[in-house]
Amino acid sequence: MEQRISLITLGVEDMERAASFYEGLGWARTDSPDGGIAFDMVGQTLGLYPKSGLAAELGIDESSIGGFSGVALAHNVRAKEDVAKVLAKVEALGGKILKPAQDVFWGGHHGYFADLDGHVFEVAHNPFSPLRDGDGAFRWNGYGAP
Repeated sequence: MEQRISLITLGVEDMERAASFYEGLGWARTDSPDGGIAFDMVGQTLGLYPKSGLAAELGIDESSIGGFSGVALAHNVRAKEDVAKVLAKVEALGGKILKPAQDVFWGGHHGYFADLDGHVFEVAHNPFSPLRDGDGAFRWNGYGAP
């Protein structure tokens, strides 16, 4: 298995409501022939799919899905002040702020939110891992690092 994640699929209750949330963040929607909705990103895609359909595909009871899964997706930003800007936009779109923008012990700045279906995202500025110029791709030690 090559070291990459190609697609992150989120099971959602209301496809259009969820898509509108991400479109409100400025993301461009790509419809899928299977009824899913995708947002192409740098190097991978975020997919939205009906929660009930995803549960059926997995062969599990939808009612067994719920609560915090122990997974947080992360969106890194170019500047410290961008963390609060993104969180403010999320809140205006109906997302829930779980942790407001704040400095972190390791020298960065971050906050957390839950989208409309409870999926947890971290918004972070990591001064030790600058994003690639242009497309904003992320690498743990930044672009240009050995």
